[in-house]
Amino acid sequence: MDSLINAAGRALAAGDPLAALKLVALREDPPALALRGIAMAQLGDLTRAKALLQRAVKAFGANEPLSRARCVVAEAEVALATRDLGWPVKALEAARRVLLDHADHLNASHARYLQIRRLLLIGRLDEAQALLVELDPAPLAPALRAVHELLTAGVALRQVQTHTARAALVRAALAAQQAGIPALTAEVEHAGQVLEAPAARLSRGGQSQPVKLEQVQALFASSTLVVDACRYSVRGAGMTLALATRPVLFSLARMLAQAWPEDVSREALIGGAFRLKLSDESHRARLRVEIGRLRSALQPLARIVATARGFALVAADVALLTLPVEDKHAALLALLADGEAWSSSALALALGSSQRQVQRALESLATTERVQSFGVGRARRWTTPPVPGFATILLLPVSLGNG
Repeated sequence: MDSLINAAGRALAAGDPLAALKLVALREDPPALALRGIAMAQLGDLTRAKALLQRAVKAFGANEPLSRARCVVAEAEVALATRDLGWPVKALEAARRVLLDHADHLNASHARYLQIRRLLLIGRLDEAQALLVELDPAPLAPALRAVHELLTAGVALRQVQTHTARAALVRAALAAQQAGIPALTAEVEHAGQVLEAPAARLSRGGQSQPVKLEQVQALFASSTLVVDACRYSVRGAGMTLALATRPVLFSLARMLAQAWPEDVSREALIGGAFRLKLSDESHRARLRVEIGRLRSALQPLARIVATARGFALVAADVALLTLPVEDKHAALLALLADGEAWSSSALALALGSSQRQVQRALESLATTERVQSFGVGRARRWTTPPVPGFATILLLPVSLGNG
């Protein structure tokens, strides 16, 4: 490898893509194409970056597996930046193994971090954490150590473990400072803002107030029975009852928690849970059946008792946790609030929904100018500016098993 290629590589590692381009901008050999692609990615021209990296992969061919694998990893990073979450994950894993076989541990670690970032985006926290604990960041360069700590913080935030997240962000800030890459420092600072912004709204005994993520963690650790409308679950006594797949039961639990310690009339429960008006005895019978199911599901967390006009939740302390801004498209907007451009297929994958449902939601949001798109066909991407003043961490999707 010649001196210009070496110098361009060092410039990219230091976060200076313009210096790298000055060295290789006019060259068409495979290493130069790869470095130009990475430089364009750092400058934000991801379409051009993708094209250059694809040319580099073809130019290297099968006779240069190490260089080809490095280009595949760079391609995967561009795909992640463009939220192309359907990019072939097997290709990235194959490249990672080639890098390990050639003792390129630095780029192999980078490939692993890309895998973890993808898992984190689609809410597969257990898998992301399992891969993360396998990696030792100590021998890595400062930039990768910062990435490791950012991912550690990301997993912790999604699991509402604020103390772990805060400690990881302190380490990430130190590593980013050592790396001397402004974009990395800005990313760490942005992640830290999540801890300081209102993450949810807490209602208890008729009073309502915004709460930060740290306060949410303290609430989850207390003896309070928490009906969590951010994750569609009920928490208490160290137990979590997931009700995301049982919307009627969750609606009933939410209404009872909001009224606690008072009761809720049968008419209100039927109207809220079934979207019906009380008109005949069959509706009352259906309500009794669903209340019985909820009563059974909540044992031993709380009791539900019948009153003269309806039903009431009986527990020592009850709190209702809701989104900072109530919106039926809140989870979709939370994903878009990261400022990146998402495809509808990537949003569907992250939300566990169908692409057509997501497209309808995006079109509805676009009519009110809450989201915007660019490109056409498969290249169409959706974005929106972040919601100012709110942390979206509780709105992001998680696997149902993570409660």
